[in-house]
Amino acid sequence: MSAEIICVGTELLLGDILNTNARFLALELARLGIPHYYQTVVGDNIDRLQKAIAVAIDRASILIFTGGLGPTPDDLTTEAIADFFQTPLREDPEILAEIEAKFAGVGRVMTPSNRKQALIPVGAEFLPNPSGTAPGLIWKPRSNLTLLTFPGVPSEMKRMWEETAVPYLESQGWGKERIYSRSLKFRGIGESALAEKVSHLLELSNPTVAPYAGMGEVRLRVSARAASETEALALIDPVAAEIQSIAGLDYFGADDDTLASIVGQLLRERGQTVSVAESCTGGGLGEIITEIAGSSEYFFGGVISYDNRVKIALLDVSEADLQTFGAVSETVARQMAIGVKQRLGTDWGVSITGIAGPGGGSETKPVGLVYIGLADPAGGVEVWENRFGERRDRSIIRQLSAFTALDRIRRQLLTMF
Repeated sequence: MSAEIICVGTELLLGDILNTNARFLALELARLGIPHYYQTVVGDNIDRLQKAIAVAIDRASILIFTGGLGPTPDDLTTEAIADFFQTPLREDPEILAEIEAKFAGVGRVMTPSNRKQALIPVGAEFLPNPSGTAPGLIWKPRSNLTLLTFPGVPSEMKRMWEETAVPYLESQGWGKERIYSRSLKFRGIGESALAEKVSHLLELSNPTVAPYAGMGEVRLRVSARAASETEALALIDPVAAEIQSIAGLDYFGADDDTLASIVGQLLRERGQTVSVAESCTGGGLGEIITEIAGSSEYFFGGVISYDNRVKIALLDVSEADLQTFGAVSETVARQMAIGVKQRLGTDWGVSITGIAGPGGGSETKPVGLVYIGLADPAGGVEVWENRFGERRDRSIIRQLSAFTALDRIRRQLLTMF
C-alpha cells in the first residue's frame, strides 16, 4: 500500500515554474507514514496523462494529482481520469453554486468556461477549495484505489490538503503510525567522511539514518515510525546522541537551527559581540547574521571594504602590506579582523578577503582562494586559507566564504569559552 504523486502541467516540464507541490506532498506523506516511491510529471495531454495513470495504478493504491483543474481547454485532469475509468461526468449543482458565489463575491459574473469545473465523475465526491474556483476530487473508482485531485496553485492545494484530504486519509486508517524525523546538521566534514564514521547506524531499520548534502553542509536525517511522537523520540534520541558524540565539533545543530542562529545563541550566552570586515562577500556575512531576530544584541555592524582605500582608511590595513602581499592574503585578512574589532569595539572581529571570480585569479592566487580572519577577545588572531575551487560559480564561492566564516566563529566560541 503506497501513494504516488502525479503533477500535471506542461509548464512544469518546461521549467517555467518550480514544482513545490511535489515537495510539500512528499513531506506530508512521510509525516503521515504513507509509503511513497514514485513521482510523475506529465504535460497537459490526455493520452500521456492516461498512460501515467495506467502505470501508477499497478504500483500505488493512492494517486494524488495536482494541476489541470482550471477552466481552460488545456486543463484536462478530471476529463482524463473519468475517461480512463470509463465513467461519465456529471455537473454537481453544489460546486456550480459555490463557483457562481465566488464570482459574485468579487463583483463578477461566472464565465461559461468555468462551468466545466463543476463536472466530476459519477460516484466521486468533490474536495472543497475555499480559496479558488477549482475543486478537487476524492474518488474510489476501485475498491483498492483512491484518487485525490488538487489544483496546481500551491496555496490552494495546501489548504485543501490540510483541511479535507488529511482528515479523510486518517478516517480510512492511514496515518495510525507516522514517521517522525530529526535532521542533524554538520559543517566542516564531507558527506562520505561522515557516512563512514556512522556506517553502522546507516543499516538500522527503525529508526533509519540517511545522509544528504547541501551548500557546504551535511545532514543526517534520523527517522522513526511510531504511533506517537513520544514513542518515536524514544527511538530517535539515543541514535542522535551517538551521532553527535561521534561527530564532535562538526555537529552544529538540528532541524531549524542554522549556523547564524547557533552563533547568535553562543554569543548571547557569553555576553559577547561581533563585527565583520568583508571584501569578496560584499556584505553577505552581515546579511546572514542579521537574518536572526534579535541579532542587534550581539552584532554591531560591519565594513564592506571592497576597495583597498577602504581597507586602509577604515580598517587600518597597511598600504605597504597591500602592495607587498596583495588584498587576498593572510596578512591583510589578519589586519582586517583586528581593524574592524577595534574600530567597532566588539569582542570578536571576523574578516573575509578572496577571489570570487570568474576573473581576477592567477596561478598563485586562483579563483576560489579566500582568507578568513578571526580576532578574539583575548587579543589573539587566527587566519585560515580556503580554496573553494576555480570552477565554482561566483555566488557559490561567496556563500561558502560567508558560511565558513560563521563556522569558524562557532568553533572558536565553543573551544575558547
